[in-house]
Amino acid sequence: MNVTEFIELLPGLPEELALECLTRLHYSTHRVAARVCRRWRHLLHSKNFYYHRKQTGHTIKAACLVQSLPVLPGSDEAKPVGPPAYGVAVFDPVSGNWDRVDPVPEYPDGLPLFCKVTSSEGKLVVMGGWNPVSYEPVKDVFVYEFTTQQWRKGKDMPENRSFFAAGELGGRVFIAGGHDENKNALSSAWVYDVREDEWAELTRMSQGRDECEGVVIGSEFWVMSGYGTESQGDFERSAEVYELGTSQWRRVEEAWNVTQCPKSCVGVGKDGKLFCWAESNSEVRVGACGIEMGGMTFLSGSAYQGGSQGFFLVKGQNGKLERIIEVPEEFSGFVQSGCFVEI
Repeated sequence: MNVTEFIELLPGLPEELALECLTRLHYSTHRVAARVCRRWRHLLHSKNFYYHRKQTGHTIKAACLVQSLPVLPGSDEAKPVGPPAYGVAVFDPVSGNWDRVDPVPEYPDGLPLFCKVTSSEGKLVVMGGWNPVSYEPVKDVFVYEFTTQQWRKGKDMPENRSFFAAGELGGRVFIAGGHDENKNALSSAWVYDVREDEWAELTRMSQGRDECEGVVIGSEFWVMSGYGTESQGDFERSAEVYELGTSQWRRVEEAWNVTQCPKSCVGVGKDGKLFCWAESNSEVRVGACGIEMGGMTFLSGSAYQGGSQGFFLVKGQNGKLERIIEVPEEFSGFVQSGCFVEI
């Protein structure tokens, strides 16, 4: 018999009321609260507690950005040599607060270049990319738990791949396409169960799709555009859609009526049609990155090549851009990609 099952959550309070009190704790306090007793720890780390907080409206909806890190003052170099280093920034649109997630221990000086980032049940998942020192592709998977403020190493991706599509559905992360270490476009796809830390292979797409983009619409994982091995840079107008109900892919023609790379700039309009954020407004025509956040979209980009980054919120689909005015200097760098996370 487990005596912890009989320990009251909060002495003197009914269980339902005690649960509501704990539900209202800010996620940043969970790390300390989990040390109170075993029952609190099991509760705070449980899947059911996360979904209870989500259903009762006590989660925080934030944009997680893979963003270039500022050059430290006092650097001997006037300009950095090589590509910039990237870290994870977190923006809360309600409070307007910006924050930085601690570096991945294996990459203390910056994330793998071109890594993919998505979220699952309040956790941040970073996978793939290039080693920032050797430029070799990596299979690494890292999971960040906001409530413990710690990274853990996940099970490596089964294949080397870069510039692939990724998206989350039902606690699982789907990946597809990209290219291998020999720059061959891939048609293979896998799904990662974040809680079980296991990978499973999916059926293949109808063709290889390098530099494609993943978008989740309802219960479907869309792999937008991309190009084949022999057609470098000639982006497809088609997409492939993985349906959870059938576990099969279906091809959608004329889904991406844009000739440019869909990376980080695919939006979904009121009519359900996909569009390019870079073509939606001249202020983000270069390096646009759009992150749909449930009722609003975080949008960043520049008006011209080499221009300063602009940061905006778009209320509703295809709504008017509202500039985020108070952006701290250390969070003003280029946003390579990002995802929505409900913490």
